[in-house]
Amino acid sequence: MFDEGLLHTARLLVADAEQARLRIVTAESCTGGLVAALLTSVAGSSAVFERGFVTYSNSAKTDLLGVPTDMLLDCGAVSEPVARAMAEGALRAANAHIAISVTGIAGPGGGTATKPVGLVHFASARANRPILHRMQMFGPLGRSEIRMASVAVALDMLRGQL
Repeated sequence: MFDEGLLHTARLLVADAEQARLRIVTAESCTGGLVAALLTSVAGSSAVFERGFVTYSNSAKTDLLGVPTDMLLDCGAVSEPVARAMAEGALRAANAHIAISVTGIAGPGGGTATKPVGLVHFASARANRPILHRMQMFGPLGRSEIRMASVAVALDMLRGQL
């Protein structure tokens, strides 16, 4: 399912997190749990992976992560404020030290002129540190390709938090 490059990066992330004694939580929308699936495909990941939230709907983002309904209405689910709120909410809801969130438009439909297919927002949070944000415009690569490219960015951001 995952290519060897992503698996290698996940193995390094798990080893580094274990050495640092840090636990990870994911909050995923457009990736539908792929980041969590990749991390848990690594033997020994139970030492560092706390849990994953798949919050595909707006109500899931609100119910599970505490993303304010007004924020979702004002900014839209695919936005920097929502990505930040997802990461912060995941960290708050889990016994973890590092969180990653992913929200975007994988397509092929659902894009608009201001939020085209391939737009993905990421946020990573670590306890007692500022929340980091990254926006990627992958373009219309295809649904699977956008999702896998998003997994790679999420891993990179998690490694950056270590």
